[in-house]
Amino acid sequence: MGTPAPLGLQGAYALGERSGYDEVRTRLLDVASELLMASGPESLTVRRIAAEAGCATTVIYTMFGSKEGLAEALYLEGFERFRRRLAAVTHRADPYEYLLALQPVYREAALAEPGYYSLMFERAIPGFVPSERARTLARAALNIIDRVIADCISAGYMTPTQPRKVADALWAAAQGAISLERAGHLSDSGTYDMVTTAVITHFLVRR
Repeated sequence: MGTPAPLGLQGAYALGERSGYDEVRTRLLDVASELLMASGPESLTVRRIAAEAGCATTVIYTMFGSKEGLAEALYLEGFERFRRRLAAVTHRADPYEYLLALQPVYREAALAEPGYYSLMFERAIPGFVPSERARTLARAALNIIDRVIADCISAGYMTPTQPRKVADALWAAAQGAISLERAGHLSDSGTYDMVTTAVITHFLVRR
């Protein structure tokens, strides 16, 4: 029996395998997202996605299980990309300043990933309903906003209430403006800035 490989080497090998898996998975999701935007939901066949990505159909079935599994993976990937963009915003010691800094990044994330956004918020795939687990994970991806709002309340900037109540109101305002902008009814961020600021102002402590 040969000498077992050092743990560090085993770990590096496993990491390399995982890295390759993640690259293929990301490639497949991006191809599916681009097809959804360019050709509509009918283009999301396993054969078409595999051909565009340059892989075998068995790879898609192995990674996602089914077309429905692929749709749910797209849904979750979209929210994860939102989370990463929000997490990349430089932290501010002042929670109110931090909250204001997060607002334009949310809009930028939505406009930068149109294919993912359409599935996340616009039911781009008829009949697709994310599982309860997926919905829970999706909402958790935006928890950074809940936490910053909680910090604003603790610091006395906002009236005492449930942070989720403020976050949901802010989310609704943001989504409305973004959807109108994506549909061509708004030409810039002006309305988005106005409605999100209005929601934040509504909950501020009157000094």
